[in-house]
Amino acid sequence: MANFGSIVERLNGNIYHLDEEESHIEVNQEIAKKMGVGKLFVRICPAHVYSEETDGSIGVSYAACLECGTCLAVATPGSLKWHYPKGGCGIAFREG
Repeated sequence: MANFGSIVERLNGNIYHLDEEESHIEVNQEIAKKMGVGKLFVRICPAHVYSEETDGSIGVSYAACLECGTCLAVATPGSLKWHYPKGGCGIAFREG
C-alpha cells in the first residue's frame, strides 16, 4: 500500500500567498454570537482558521484558509463575509 503521508504533512506542502492588506474573511460578531454560528465555524473549519476568544468573540487567522467554503455552507445570513483573496493571493495547492 502506498504511503501518501499524513494530512498535516500534505497540507504543509501548500503555499499561501498572503494578502497583507485585506482579510478575505470577516465575521459579524454580533450576529455570530446571537445565532451561535461562531462556535460552529470553530468546530467545522478543517484548517482551524476560526478560534473562540476569551470574550466569546470569534478570531480569524485567514492566512490558514484552504478556501474550501465549509464555513459559508453553515453561515447564517449576515454572519460571515467571505470572498476569494484578490488575484495572486490565496492558497496554491501542491497536490491537487
